Amino acid sequence: MSATFAAARSLVTGVDSLRVTKPKADDATNRMSVSAVTAQLRRYRQQLDRLDSAVAGAMARWSVPVLRGALGVVFIWFGALKVVGRSPAQELVEATVYVVPPELFVPVLGSWEVAIGLCLLYRPLLRLGILLLFAQLPGTFLPLVVLPSATFESFPFVLTTEGQYIVKNLVIIGAALVIGGTVREEGREPDPAAEAGELPGSSAGDATADSRAVGSDPSETDVPRGASPEEDEPGSVPPEGTESAADEPKH
Repeated sequence: MSATFAAARSLVTGVDSLRVTKPKADDATNRMSVSAVTAQLRRYRQQLDRLDSAVAGAMARWSVPVLRGALGVVFIWFGALKVVGRSPAQELVEATVYVVPPELFVPVLGSWEVAIGLCLLYRPLLRLGILLLFAQLPGTFLPLVVLPSATFESFPFVLTTEGQYIVKNLVIIGAALVIGGTVREEGREPDPAAEAGELPGSSAGDATADSRAVGSDPSETDVPRGASPEEDEPGSVPPEGTESAADEPKH
């Protein structure tokens, strides 16, 4: 009977051990799968970061040159149409600046715009192009004030085609500001002192003097080489076994 009870007890213990160890194995498998998925997601994120960095770097390199080229082409194109008398905005320009003969003003305005475009395309003349552009742009908004009936269907939000043609010059102003902010980048040499974080006018000698001043004691005095400080102190007692020349017996 005791042997039967022992066998039954061992069977129950084995079943309990299986019930305990199986969840542990499942937990370990789940942890391994979660870590593998996390590692794979991390690799995907690193690849996306590298791709994002490459795309952003390419855009940073080419954004301003492309912007300059696009703006230059637009000004040359629109200006040339005014010069040859084929611009769709010619009637609007003539109605706005009615005090000047249109056969004189429109070609001059077109030549001005062509000059702006050429200066934007040729970097040494970039400053001149930005100057001409900002001198020309205020006049492009005059129809909004002089001819509101031609630029607004319902003031102040509903624009006509001509009004939209004028308001889009706000984008040109922003582009000109971006391009104008790059005129000093080319040919500028880096300042080593500025990169190192030093103040203007500071030098290595100042740094050396400061390092000597830090930790120095004003009470300390320079002692000649080979001399001990005790010899300079008045009333000091010489060490034993030494006698001064005045104390030696005379024979």
